[in-house]
Amino acid sequence: MPDNKTLFRIVLIEPEIPQNTGNIGRSCVATNCELHLVGKMGFEINDTNLKRAGLDYWPHLTWHRHATFEDWFSKVEDTSRIWLFTTKTKRTYFEPKYQPGDWFVFGKETKGLDPDFLLQHPKQTVTIPMIGEGARSLNLATSVAIAAYEGVRQMNYSTFKGE
Repeated sequence: MPDNKTLFRIVLIEPEIPQNTGNIGRSCVATNCELHLVGKMGFEINDTNLKRAGLDYWPHLTWHRHATFEDWFSKVEDTSRIWLFTTKTKRTYFEPKYQPGDWFVFGKETKGLDPDFLLQHPKQTVTIPMIGEGARSLNLATSVAIAAYEGVRQMNYSTFKGE
């Protein structure tokens, strides 16, 4: 379980674009989420573009590096608390009732999550609906921010501000 401050755990499986990961790091800091980077990445963690996109937020980010998918998955305490974000389902991300410590899992920018993994966990797949004609998917950093802030909304934002 994460520490008491951590709201959710954002998981990027094989992220490819450093600017996306940098922006996601900023969103994680803003929402008290941990960031988990899993598997082969398309950049080095010290990449200039990553640091530029993350600005001065990176030192404030709680993040973990997992060399393989199996290394990360072995850390999941309860697989019913993973939420697999994909375009390959009809269930919207509005439907689950998120809980602190949940894992929000996103696949690589060019391919998404492994179809076999999605088939193994069909009750955990969710999608961000796109109503615009011709829209296939959203930018990874945008998707993570949408998911994290839906979680914040469900947790009742006012409780975080001491109201």
